[in-house]
Amino acid sequence: MKEKAYYEDVNKKNEVKLRKMLSRLPPFCKQFFIGIEPTTSSRTRIAYAYDIGCFFDYIHENNPVYAKMEITQFPLTMLDEITPMDIEEYLSYLKYYEKDGEEHTNEERGIKRKLASLRTFYRYFYKNELIQTDPAVKVDMPKIHEKNITRLDIDEVAKLLDEVESGESLTERQKQYHEKTKTRDLAMMTLLLGTGIRVSECVGLDMDDVDFKNNGIKIHRKGGAEVIVYFGEEVRNALLEYMVERQKITAEDGSINALFLSLQNKRISVRSVENLVKKYAREITTTKKITSLKHITPHKLRSTYGTSLYRETGDIYLVADVLGHKDVNTTRKHYAALDDDRRRSAAKYVKLRDI
Repeated sequence: MKEKAYYEDVNKKNEVKLRKMLSRLPPFCKQFFIGIEPTTSSRTRIAYAYDIGCFFDYIHENNPVYAKMEITQFPLTMLDEITPMDIEEYLSYLKYYEKDGEEHTNEERGIKRKLASLRTFYRYFYKNELIQTDPAVKVDMPKIHEKNITRLDIDEVAKLLDEVESGESLTERQKQYHEKTKTRDLAMMTLLLGTGIRVSECVGLDMDDVDFKNNGIKIHRKGGAEVIVYFGEEVRNALLEYMVERQKITAEDGSINALFLSLQNKRISVRSVENLVKKYAREITTTKKITSLKHITPHKLRSTYGTSLYRETGDIYLVADVLGHKDVNTTRKHYAALDDDRRRSAAKYVKLRDI
């Protein structure tokens, strides 16, 4: 019997989680999630369910009429009673609130995402003529103050990979594990830095997704699309060395085909890879091999790749395609600082007089 594909298993677990979340929401919400299913991933629908749940929690706690009933009893007609001002007050509330004894905060991006979710939610019911008003569309999106992207310089990339390979800055206890995992760790880190793939795409790789003949890997993008991402010789060599080791390991059921395994011989998790990156990054930042101002995460490795590719090619559309950005404006926004560098360099090329 063929092993269930990793992404099929992830989607199944997400659907179970979504149904549990829907059981706590008003019944009319189910229609919305059925409506958006063809155009969204299971992960996106869970994010919508969380954001919409936050909104109904707020209404339940702050509206005297709806505080008297359970959230699961809210009628569809309540959506017509919400005003743009109500939504603006909700967005203000999101900056800081307490729930179940815990403090919660949202910065600009979190608030913007929750408003975007609410807009999509309202737009669905309004478009299908199930409600009379759409107050969410009348609320302005919060302005995002962009932060500079943290990326590693070329020499810092080399120092990071050297540390993964040697483990010289690790504790004695960490070195014992390092001997068992360094080939795997180096292959993963080299792959992340050399292709710009997401951690979720990395852990989802199966052994037969790697094509050494064409130097490519088959990955599943957000939304479920399958694409081929190509790699260079450094990535090829690291993967080949790891593959020799991987083929000697008998993985646990459910992970037979997984490319990267944990020490328990199960498919490695996203959290484990994140911790792995932090571990090596912590060692080289504390020893000042890389400036301690740089907080290195897996996404920073992706940004580093995107930066290097853009600097080499100057092709923002190529960078967007390789990174899997659906909208090139997302890519352009991230690498705007590099565009400014390129514009500044133009000043050197035009001479008015020989001096």
